[in-house]
Amino acid sequence: MTPDRQRSRVYQWEDREVAPRDLTLLSFGILQPMVDAIWLELELEYPPKVERLPPRFSRRIADASRLCIRVAAEIPSWVLLHELAHVLSSTADGKTDGHGAVFMGLYAQLLARYLRWPPAELLASMEKAQLGYERTARPLFVDPSQKWDLAL
Repeated sequence: MTPDRQRSRVYQWEDREVAPRDLTLLSFGILQPMVDAIWLELELEYPPKVERLPPRFSRRIADASRLCIRVAAEIPSWVLLHELAHVLSSTADGKTDGHGAVFMGLYAQLLARYLRWPPAELLASMEKAQLGYERTARPLFVDPSQKWDLAL
């Protein structure tokens, strides 16, 4: 896995490019059904569990591992996609791509599909921000022979 060298650039790009595109806020109560529906649509098994962030994480609005997404009471919809990309780019034994090329490729696929961001425009934005991405990224926990049609 790659070190998390582009984390700060990803956050800056999100603030500048992603957040203004979608101002939708999602309440905690609808997140698990949304995650389950996305997982089903992606033909994946065992969706991550959505849980509340502990109160001590007052400055963080979400985090994720392969098996769990923890969120505040309300989050922007693009944050859910960001955390789903972390889930997809992680394995149950804790291996993760951080904010690397696999994560960014999967995140871009989710943004294109669910925020309807035209792929050419999205990729140009990422390149302008000097973000590395793998255009054909696949979930790290999916068997290579399993179908994955989300690539940009």
